[in-house]
Amino acid sequence: MTEHAYETSLASYACRTCHSRGRVHDEPESPYRNPYQRDRDRIIHSTAFRRLEYKTQVFVNHEGDHYRTRLTHSIEVAQIARSICRSMRLHEDLAEAVALAHDLGHTPFGHSGQDALNAVMQPYGGFEHNRQSLRIVEGLEHKYAAFTGLNLSYETREGIVKHHSTYDTPENSDLSHFNLHEQPALEAQIGNLADEIAYNNHDIDDGYRAGMLSIEELKGLELFGRFYEQAEAEFPDAIERLKVNETVRMMINFLIGDVVEETTKRIETQGINSFADVRSAGSTLVGFSRPVRRINGEMKKFLYKNMYRHYRVARMANKAERVLCEIFDVYIQNPSMLPENQQHEMIEAKSVNGLTKNRQARIIADYIAGMTDRYALEEHERLFNVHARA
Repeated sequence: MTEHAYETSLASYACRTCHSRGRVHDEPESPYRNPYQRDRDRIIHSTAFRRLEYKTQVFVNHEGDHYRTRLTHSIEVAQIARSICRSMRLHEDLAEAVALAHDLGHTPFGHSGQDALNAVMQPYGGFEHNRQSLRIVEGLEHKYAAFTGLNLSYETREGIVKHHSTYDTPENSDLSHFNLHEQPALEAQIGNLADEIAYNNHDIDDGYRAGMLSIEELKGLELFGRFYEQAEAEFPDAIERLKVNETVRMMINFLIGDVVEETTKRIETQGINSFADVRSAGSTLVGFSRPVRRINGEMKKFLYKNMYRHYRVARMANKAERVLCEIFDVYIQNPSMLPENQQHEMIEAKSVNGLTKNRQARIIADYIAGMTDRYALEEHERLFNVHARA
């Protein structure tokens, strides 16, 4: 299908490439890929995206090969976002680009790592991973001779900036160029909710696999219990593990269906007929229905209490926070211990505008945030173990 034919098939309120506000640096268009396909491809080929393979979702990488990582989580978010967009005749490529980029700026060790880095960076402007994702795509990636960063389209970068969840609520004081008073494209809103669908359901899967969540506890949840009962009825001879797999699959399908129905209802009720209408809507259009929001909220509270605060997760979180804080303290007190690339960055910053303490701290935070779990552990070993090679 040609790009023209594809965009003609989209809903009137979808974000078409003709709506794009372009890139920071002008580039000739590709004859084979639309702008959002190019954004997606640039994200996939970025160094930051590859590093997600060894960054924690809930379980640190060395705890097992079968648990989700930030990379597999991002791919699952993209798959859910595309499914919703396909059902609603929205631009799948834009939703996929936003979904794949939403965790590029995440630290090692998941949210514990982000909390630790934010704590030590408080005197220097703090740290938040959505903003860090934006810093990566706008400047920290170095892959192109003509510009720094990935030079993504406005709509993809806007989707990164306006991403939020229970754990991610970026401050917006210095992001006014993204017009914070208007809504992002429906595709970006869908990428945002797809993130929640993915991590809730897949954390249940990983928590069960790790032995942290029992089947009896899970069956007490309204959403899980409903579909586990259905799985038992359809596959009475299957082992428990497979029944859980079927339950998670059915829950995701159910939540996708609810998002499509509820969002379509909101679009019709609010008279959304164009992309401009989406932009000017008074609130987010993509969401769950009220009953589903309630039972999904029950599942989130359950995970927070029984998994994210489980002693095994808490112990690793405590270690992770200590590792990152100690690495940061060493670097901020003695920047000469940083690798050559970061030393050169500081020299360059000093020659341009002078090296302030804030700028120095930000260079260190960029370096630490880019580490994988295993690299951070190895770096900590090199810095604190007298028997380790420097």
